[in-house]
Amino acid sequence: MSRNLYGGGANTNINGLKFEQDTALKEAILKIKGYKIDGNKLIYNDEPVGLLLAKHSLYKVFLEPKGVNYKEIISKQLLPDETIFIYKTQILHIIEKKFQSISGSVDEKLQTCGFKLRQYEKLINNLNEKNCWKVEVRYHYILSDWFKDKKYKDTLEYIIDEQCDYYFNELPMSVLNLPT
Repeated sequence: MSRNLYGGGANTNINGLKFEQDTALKEAILKIKGYKIDGNKLIYNDEPVGLLLAKHSLYKVFLEPKGVNYKEIISKQLLPDETIFIYKTQILHIIEKKFQSISGSVDEKLQTCGFKLRQYEKLINNLNEKNCWKVEVRYHYILSDWFKDKKYKDTLEYIIDEQCDYYFNELPMSVLNLPT
């Protein structure tokens, strides 16, 4: 039996976790002068400017306190790798990170962005109705270099067609429109 040298299978979490750590939004934001993070609160020059959320905290910190129960809106809870909500722009940025070093299941996962975006929009539409807000959702992928291969051309075009976007190895901070 040959040994898996590239990832996938049992090594998915090891390789993917390293990629997620290398692309951590919190670390990137803390490098910007004037920013700090207090729990989930994003603070710029001592003023709260947003929320930094991941996985379950999207629900526990952001949606549930505002009266949104996902079980009443969507059939299955989605757990984003990272989420950032910017107060000024009223945009909730959903960030998914995909690392790959051999063909595998992540290939197909990229094609779920449109569905997931619509599910998040259902949640946010409910939030907006209950709180008289006008929050919008943006869905971003941070992809490893593996996906630069020409065999992903159609998939990357599909991501854009579904009103989502993607970046390689990092999310440009300009996409978030952070206060400065």
